Amino acid sequence: MKTVSIIGLGWIGTPTAHLLKDRFKVKGSTTTSEKQARLLSEGINAIRFSLNPHPEGVGFNELFQSEIVIVNIPPRSRSGESAFHLEQIKYLKSLLDNSPVKKVIFVSSTGVYPNENSDHNYAEDFPITLENVGHETIFRAEQIMEKDKNYDLTIVRFGGLLGDDRIPLRYFTGKENVAGHTRVNFIHRSDAAKMLTWIVEKELWNETFNGVAPSHPLRRDLYARISQDLNIAPPASYQNEPEGNDRLISSEKIRATGFEFGFPEPLDFTYLD
Repeated sequence: MKTVSIIGLGWIGTPTAHLLKDRFKVKGSTTTSEKQARLLSEGINAIRFSLNPHPEGVGFNELFQSEIVIVNIPPRSRSGESAFHLEQIKYLKSLLDNSPVKKVIFVSSTGVYPNENSDHNYAEDFPITLENVGHETIFRAEQIMEKDKNYDLTIVRFGGLLGDDRIPLRYFTGKENVAGHTRVNFIHRSDAAKMLTWIVEKELWNETFNGVAPSHPLRRDLYARISQDLNIAPPASYQNEPEGNDRLISSEKIRATGFEFGFPEPLDFTYLD
C-alpha cells in the first residue's frame, strides 16, 4: 500500500485524507496540538509541522518519506505576506528535493489567470507571464515547485472553494451596490477533495488541472438561491452593470479524464447553516 502525505490538513486536506485512507496509508501535517489530537481520533496520522517560514515541528521528516505528497498551504490573504509565502515554498521545495518523494500534487489557484475578461474560457495551456498574471505570488510559487525538480509534479488550480460552512452570501447580506452581474468560478469542497483523490488514484502526473464546477451562474442568481434555501437576507442592492463580460475558467481537461463533479452546478451546492 502506497503512502500519501498531505502537507496541510486544513479545509480541503482533511476531507481528502478521509477519502484516501481506505486505499492508501495517509499521514499529514497540522500546526496545533488540539487539531492533531482530533485528527488522530479520526484515524488520520497527524504530525505537527509548520513553515514559519523555516520548518518547525517534531518528527516532521516522516512526512517526506512517502511516495506521494500533496501540498496544500495557500498564501495568507493579508497584504505584505507574499515574501513570507514564497520563503515557505522554498523551504518546502528543499525538503522535497532532499527526500525520496517522487510524486507531488501542488494545490494552486485559478487566481493565476489574468484578471481581464476574455471571449474564451481560461484553460490550463493559457500562457501566463509576470506581465499578465492575476496573482503574482501564486504564480511564483508554482515556478518554484517546477524549477529543477526531481519529482513528478501535477498542479491543481482550484476556483473559489465553497460548500459546508463557507457560504458566500454571508459576506454580502444586506450590503449595497454588490456585484451580481458576473458569473462565478466555484467548486464545492467535496469535489475539491474528490479531484485530488482522483489524480492520485489515476496517476495523472506532470499535468496542470483547473478545478472549477462546469456551470457558471450569475452571482445574483447564486445569492438568491442561497437566500431562499438558508433564509439569509440577500444584498440590499446590486451594481447596475450589463451581463456577459466575464472571466471564466474551463474545467474541460479534468472532465476529459473521466472525472465527474458531484456538484456541477453551484446553484445546487450544499451548505451547513
